[in-house]
Amino acid sequence: MSKLKIIIRYFIFITGLFFMGLGISLTTKSNMGTSPINSVPYVLSMIFHLTLGQFTFLLSILFLLTEIIILRKDFPKEQFLQVFVGPFFGLFVDLGMSIFRFVNPNIYIEKIIVLLLGCFALALGVYLQVIANVIINPGEGVVKVIANKTGKKFGNIKIMFDSTLCIIAIVISLFTFGKIKAVREGTIICAVLVGNITKIYSFIFKRFKYKKTKYETESYESSESI
Repeated sequence: MSKLKIIIRYFIFITGLFFMGLGISLTTKSNMGTSPINSVPYVLSMIFHLTLGQFTFLLSILFLLTEIIILRKDFPKEQFLQVFVGPFFGLFVDLGMSIFRFVNPNIYIEKIIVLLLGCFALALGVYLQVIANVIINPGEGVVKVIANKTGKKFGNIKIMFDSTLCIIAIVISLFTFGKIKAVREGTIICAVLVGNITKIYSFIFKRFKYKKTKYETESYESSESI
């Protein structure tokens, strides 16, 4: 593969991270809950003096370390580049929160619209990362590793993984605030819609073809990432 093609692929990947950051920001600003994978960082950002993006970065590092611990010497060397995903992802989440700082819907229909816009942005980010076919977002990488190790379907592990994160967020929220924050009906809507919207993007942009690798993220059967 030529250097130009590699540069283009990484540009597409980073663009995907950018749209994922915007999508997560919009789903969060909808006040209907955030995406499952971002539920824990969102709750923690309400408790401690770190931003949503900074906690997203820290969680990405934790996911990467989990992958390395599980695979050990079998961890693909090229996937060590995932360490650079966290900072970009966290930066784009905080950038999105800054861009959409004026968004504060009060009417339920307005909240739904903001949530849907976030889902479409998040799904576009997911799709761009898939067609880039370079490295994997740690949030999806850890699910892929667990699925491979257990012999279970990616989609099933993804559902269990996202559900676990939501439960952790709920427990932290109840313990700290005495009520549930970050996880609401929007979280479920996001989990269901993002994967299906990604398929729509795939249909629309079907001229973009890519070859799957053994370690590459499979179709998003249950939700989004990151």
